[in-house]
Amino acid sequence: MKNLLVKLRLLGLLFLSLLIVKKDVLAQKQNIKNDVFWDTKEGKPIYSQGGGIFAFKDPKTGQEKYYWYGVHYKGAEIYREYPNKTYPGTGFESVTCYTSTDLVNWSFESDALTKEAASEKGRGGWVGRLGVAFVKEINKYAMFVQHGNGVLIAVSDSPAGPFTWHQKISMQEIIGTPNTGDQTVFTDEDTGKSYLVYSYGRGRNKIYISEIGIKNGKVDLLDCVKIFQGAGREGNCMFKYKGKYYMAASNLYGWDSSLVYYLVADDIRGPYKPENNMLVMDGAADDYGHITQTGFFVTVRGTEQETVVYCGDRWSDFAGNGLGYNQWVPLSFNGEKPYFNSLNSWNLDVKTGRWNVAKDNNWVKNASFEADRKAIPSLAKPVQTVLTGWETNVLKGNKISLDTNTSPTLNFANTEEDRKRVIGERSLNMSDKIDFQRNVSQKITSSPYVKLPDGYYTLTANIRNSDGFFSLEMYAESAGKRVVSKIKGANPSWTTIELKRVPVKNGKVEIGFKADGKANSSCQVDDVSFIKEE
Repeated sequence: MKNLLVKLRLLGLLFLSLLIVKKDVLAQKQNIKNDVFWDTKEGKPIYSQGGGIFAFKDPKTGQEKYYWYGVHYKGAEIYREYPNKTYPGTGFESVTCYTSTDLVNWSFESDALTKEAASEKGRGGWVGRLGVAFVKEINKYAMFVQHGNGVLIAVSDSPAGPFTWHQKISMQEIIGTPNTGDQTVFTDEDTGKSYLVYSYGRGRNKIYISEIGIKNGKVDLLDCVKIFQGAGREGNCMFKYKGKYYMAASNLYGWDSSLVYYLVADDIRGPYKPENNMLVMDGAADDYGHITQTGFFVTVRGTEQETVVYCGDRWSDFAGNGLGYNQWVPLSFNGEKPYFNSLNSWNLDVKTGRWNVAKDNNWVKNASFEADRKAIPSLAKPVQTVLTGWETNVLKGNKISLDTNTSPTLNFANTEEDRKRVIGERSLNMSDKIDFQRNVSQKITSSPYVKLPDGYYTLTANIRNSDGFFSLEMYAESAGKRVVSKIKGANPSWTTIELKRVPVKNGKVEIGFKADGKANSSCQVDDVSFIKEE
C-alpha cells in the first residue's frame, strides 16, 4: 500500500510538472499584430522602414540577439500622429537599431547612423533601404545604405553603432548606373557570408548579388552576378529555406503595395528558376502581400520547426494605405513552393519555431480596401476592373468596365474628414448613374496551412449611405445559413454596424454587402472585420 501511495504521488508530481512545462511552452508564444502602429516594450514608437533583421552577439553580455535596423523618417512621425492625411516628402532622421530575443518585444538601442554621420559635405538627400553585415576580416560591422546617387558603407565596432562613414561607392562601373534600384543585405547562416542584393538603378529590370568583403583595405563588394533580367522589380530581398535560396521582389508601384514575386535556386549565385520570370507567391494576391512591398525575411530555426517570416514594408506614411509600417506574416511551404499566410494577428515561439493564428485575427483580406492604389476600374498600372480580394456581381445597372463614361467606380476616395472616422485613402463604393442592384462579397475559407475554425464570429463594418435604397444589407452565409443586418434609412455620417453570432461550418463563409438602389444613391463601406467570438 505504501509503495502504491509513493507511485501515485510520483505520478501526480510528474503530471504537475508536465502541466507546468506545457504552460511555460504556451507562454513563450508571443503575439504579432498587424495593421497597427508598433511600439517598443517600453511603450515608445518603433520607426523602422526599409531595413533588415540580423542575429549578432551583444558585445556586453555575449547573448545572441536580433538586431533590427531601419530608417526613421520624419514623415512617419507625422502620419502616426495624424493618419487622416497623406503627406508628401520623406525627411531622413536616422537609421534606428532595435533589439529583441523573441522577434516580438523590441527595445530601442540607438540611432545607429545619425543624420550627421550620413550627411555628405553638409547636404542631405535620399537615404533608403539598407542592411548590416559582420566583416570578420576587420572585426567590424558594416552597414550598406542607399544614399543619393550611390551606396554608403558605414562601419562600427558594435552592432548597435555608432556607425561612421567608411566610403561611398558608385555602382557605375559594376552595373552601369551609379545607384542601386533597391537593395538589402542577406547573410547566409550556414556559411557566414553576407551579400548585397540589389537591382539596376534605372528601370530596375535587372537584379544582382554581390558578396561583401575586403577589397584594397576597404569594406566593399567583391563580385557581381546578375541573377534576373526581365520586368522591373524593387524591394529586392532574400531568404534561405531547407538549403534553397529564394529571391523576392515587388512591382514598381511607387509607395503602394504589390504582388509578392519570387525565384528559387540551389546556389546563391544561381541559376534562379523560372529563368527571368518571377512567380507570384501563392496566398499573396488577394491583398497585395497584406498591403505591403517586399522588405526582408527572417528565418527562425527552432527546435521543432523552421519558420520563415515575411517582413513587409507598408509605406503608409507616404501612400496613406492604412495603419502601421511593418506587416509580418509566416510563410508555409509545399516542397520548395512558398505560401503567404496573410494574417492580421498570429503567435510565434522563436524557441520551437512554431506559430499559430491568434484568437483575435481578422479573417477579412483587404479589409479596409487599401490594396488598390487607384480608383477601380483603373486604366493605369495595374490595369484592373475588380477590387482586390473582393467579388463584385452586377445584378442590375451599368457593367464594370474600363469605359469611364459608363462604368461605376468600385471604390471611393476618402477625404481628410472621412479619415478621422475610417482608415486609409479608400473605401468600398456602391453607386451608379442608373437604378442598380449589386452584390460585393468575399469568400473566406481554410487554406492548405491555416484552418478557419468552425464556431461563432462577429462581422463588423463602417458604413455611410444616402437615401434612395430599396434595400441595403450586410450579410454572412455559411453551410446554407444566411444571417443579415439590414441598414434602414440614410446614414449621412459613418456608422458602425455588426452581426454577432455568425455561425461558420466546414471552414467556409461568404461575407458581403448587397444593395438595391435608385440612380445616384450611394453607399460606402470601410474597415470590415470578421473575428471569432470567445
